[in-house]
Amino acid sequence: GLALFLEFCYLVRRSVIDEDNLDTIENAVVSFHEARTVFQELGVRPDGFSLPRQHSITHYHQLIQEFGVPNGLCSSITESAHIRAVKKPWRRSSRYKALGQMLLVNQRLDKLAASRVDFTRRGMLQASFFSNDVAPALPLPNDDDDGGAVEGQNILGEVLLGHKPSEY
Repeated sequence: GLALFLEFCYLVRRSVIDEDNLDTIENAVVSFHEARTVFQELGVRPDGFSLPRQHSITHYHQLIQEFGVPNGLCSSITESAHIRAVKKPWRRSSRYKALGQMLLVNQRLDKLAASRVDFTRRGMLQASFFSNDVAPALPLPNDDDDGGAVEGQNILGEVLLGHKPSEY
């Protein structure tokens, strides 16, 4: 079973794939799906397989016909990249039409990363802006003093904030 999967992998990594190669790839996929049951029968995977990459190989034939050879393209996404690009933006979203919000978060993070690279290249991030030697001597505000009452007409008002149901 494993040898058939590796055969498929080597076939799709070719830089030129013709119709005969597509047929060979399709045969390798079919053979692999037939042979992989040995892992289930021997108890290695008693519940069977449900792996996204193994499912995706069934689409290679059509995708190569539509878009051309993958030229060694690695279709895997690392878990850390998945967390950074999908899970964290999802958590930041309101869950309503989340895709647009997630894309905006990723766009902003990319811009921040590009700015950081640019600033570092220009020497603007060599040391902390407020190091101990150059800390500004700004007076600390008195948090208890709100400045007293404001002169003028009294206005009665109220602010209602949106309420999001708890996730727990």
